[in-house]
Amino acid sequence: MVIENRRVQMQKAGKIFFAPAYIAGVVLLLNLFFSTWVYDDPFITYRYAENLRRGLGFVYNADERVLSTTTPLFTILLALSGNIYSGLPRLAGLLGMTALAAGGLFLWDLARTWNAPMAGWGALLLYPGFPLLVSTLGSETPLYLAFCLGAFAFYAHRHYPLTAVFAALSVLTRPDGILIGLTLAIHHFVQDRRRISWMSLAVFLGLTLPWFIFAWIYFGSPLPVTLAAKQQQGAMEISRKFISGLPGIFMFYDWRPYLLTAGLALAGLFFTFRRAGSWALLLCWTVLYFLVYSLLGVSGYFWYYAPLVPGLIALAGLGVSSMLKNALRSFHFITLSMIFIALVASQVYQLRQLSKHQYRNLKMNNLMGLYRVAGRWLEEHTPPQATVGTLEVGIIGYYCQRPMVDFTGLIQPEVGKKLTRYGTYEDSAIWAVEHYRPDYLVLFEDQFPRLEQDYAARHCEAVQTFLGNSLEHPINLIVYSCR
Repeated sequence: MVIENRRVQMQKAGKIFFAPAYIAGVVLLLNLFFSTWVYDDPFITYRYAENLRRGLGFVYNADERVLSTTTPLFTILLALSGNIYSGLPRLAGLLGMTALAAGGLFLWDLARTWNAPMAGWGALLLYPGFPLLVSTLGSETPLYLAFCLGAFAFYAHRHYPLTAVFAALSVLTRPDGILIGLTLAIHHFVQDRRRISWMSLAVFLGLTLPWFIFAWIYFGSPLPVTLAAKQQQGAMEISRKFISGLPGIFMFYDWRPYLLTAGLALAGLFFTFRRAGSWALLLCWTVLYFLVYSLLGVSGYFWYYAPLVPGLIALAGLGVSSMLKNALRSFHFITLSMIFIALVASQVYQLRQLSKHQYRNLKMNNLMGLYRVAGRWLEEHTPPQATVGTLEVGIIGYYCQRPMVDFTGLIQPEVGKKLTRYGTYEDSAIWAVEHYRPDYLVLFEDQFPRLEQDYAARHCEAVQTFLGNSLEHPINLIVYSCR
């Protein structure tokens, strides 16, 4: 009896220390290779957070109440944390690494609850380092997925109030988190003979309604203007919609190392329908997400595909389980070891490719570094109230801290309405410049020939050129003064 009690105590202690050790290990490894990973879009959120922290309000441009960020909770977290650590891009990256580790733990816990331990170990090994997920570091996506998977994990344990908390947090992190609440609510309603958990509903509404009420009063609508802009972009002939952009994601990350993952996922899908019905709930959310984004017709930005990854990893883990059930017991360990070694090896290969791209970021030898240099130059050489017009406003706008005019409708919704099916971004850029008359333009050389040869030639002069060759970028970036 004493030995048994000690064994139970050791198991409990192991569970207590396992999660923090796992999170610390994942953050350490990811930080070692991806500490400076950045891309343009999240910097819009960083600027909202910075303005909120400085007391300027929940705004991108001062005195312009336009909701251009899709993630209010992430913005508020960055604003609060920014009082302790001012480097918001670095802070966002660390939060994302921690969230990836937490997502792996939630998926592992879900697998244990649903009696698929191999799927759980696969999640611990593969989820935090999945290249598509790692690519979203710095954005709200890792945190959003951690809340989504947390909602599933607590629902599997029948902790419905905590399920409601995590479902609400996913909504506040990204509006499409409502699909989590909808999926779990319908399943609960059907499984529990149409009984409604009123306490859970009250928790969910109590957490989400204050934001929606505030957003309606403050911005005039709780929906971010970026949704309409991304739909307009997706409708353009030169753009790829969400559904048609999926093959491009596979090609970007080199699909060949993932043939094994895809094969195991297919086996896992068959296994799910035959023996593991509980996993159909997670897959229903995955399919629902894919259908909704396809129907929305938004453009196919890579981070939109990240919520498909948990379903893929879960299916691959179930595929491993099905293979082990059909293998001789004496070969279980050998089979399992070979499969996991192959999966991890393919993922390490992909991460090395991403790491090389990140290394160029570290040396500021690519597009993101060029934007950063331009933003800092504008901050040092332009008046505080000078307006700046450019195509991608994220990094440039964050570092220059000037009123921005963007050419895609993310900041000024009126610009997004000028994105037509057969139009180009040069058309919307010309309209934005003629309508808002920014004091400065930041353009790549020959990026918009009509804008440069007409408006810029008549009203502006080039005041600074950032040579692309010196930063290993093929095109020069030019700053025009149009005052």
